[in-house]
Amino acid sequence: MNTTNQEQIDYWDKRAGPTWVELQERLDALLTPLSAAGLRAADVQVGERVLDVGCGCGDTSIALQRLGADVLGVDVSGPMLEQARSRDPSVQYRQADAAAMEFGGAYDLVFSRFGVMFFSDPVAAFQNLHRALKPTGRLLFVCWQPPGANPWMSTAGRAIAPFLPASDGPGNPRAPGPFAFADEGYVTEILQSAGFSNISITSHTATLRVADTLAEAVAFQTRIGPAARVMSELEGDQRAAALGAVEDALRPLDQGDGLHMGSAVWLVSAKA
Repeated sequence: MNTTNQEQIDYWDKRAGPTWVELQERLDALLTPLSAAGLRAADVQVGERVLDVGCGCGDTSIALQRLGADVLGVDVSGPMLEQARSRDPSVQYRQADAAAMEFGGAYDLVFSRFGVMFFSDPVAAFQNLHRALKPTGRLLFVCWQPPGANPWMSTAGRAIAPFLPASDGPGNPRAPGPFAFADEGYVTEILQSAGFSNISITSHTATLRVADTLAEAVAFQTRIGPAARVMSELEGDQRAAALGAVEDALRPLDQGDGLHMGSAVWLVSAKA
C-alpha cells in the first residue's frame, strides 16, 4: 500500500481497527443520527459511482449501495474491511490510503463519514480526491465540530486530563485526529487549495445515546475516541483514579433511561 500517512495507518490497522470491529454494532447505532444526516445531504442518485473514504466497517458503504449507488469503500484498516465484507459481500472494498491511491476520475461522489480528518497532508489528499471525481462530481463529508460542542467525546477527556503529565505546550489543533477539521475556515482553505468550488459548510447537532448504564458509558468512553488513547498510557492506581474521575463526570447524566449526550458535526459539500 503506497502511502505517506503511515502513523495513522498503523493506528487504525493495528490498534483502533480491532476495537471498532468488536464494537461495530454499538458504534453504528450510536452514530445513526449523524450518518443519516450525511446520507441525506449527499442526495445519492441511482446508478451513481460513489467513493466512500474511510469506510471502516462498512456502515455507510452498505447504506449508499442500498440507495442505488455503485460503491467502492476505501479504508486503511484491514480488520475493519474484513468486517465490512462479512456484512455485505456485494459491496466492493479496497485497503488503501485514499490520499495516495489513483482512482481514475470516474466518480460522481466522494463521500465520507468521519474518515477524512486523519491525513498528514490534507491539501494533497483532497487534491487526490478531487482527481477521483468526474468534472460534474461532488464531495460530501461529515466531520466533528470542536470538542466543546461534542460532550459525548470530550467529557471523559477532560476528566482524565489531570492524571496526565504536563505537556510542553498546547497541541496542534489541526494535527490529524477527530477534531482536525473543527475550524470551518480551515476546511474551506483546504478545499479551495485542492481545487474544489461551491463549498458549503452547515452545522448539524444531535443527541446521541451513549450507553444504557453508567458502567457501560465509562467502559465505552475509555475504548473509543480521544480518551481511549489517553487511557492506554495510564496504569495501576493512576488508571483506577482516572476511571473514577470519568465515572464522576458522567454520573450526573445517568437519569435511569440511558446516558444521552450532545454531538455536533459539520456537513461539508463542494463541487469538483
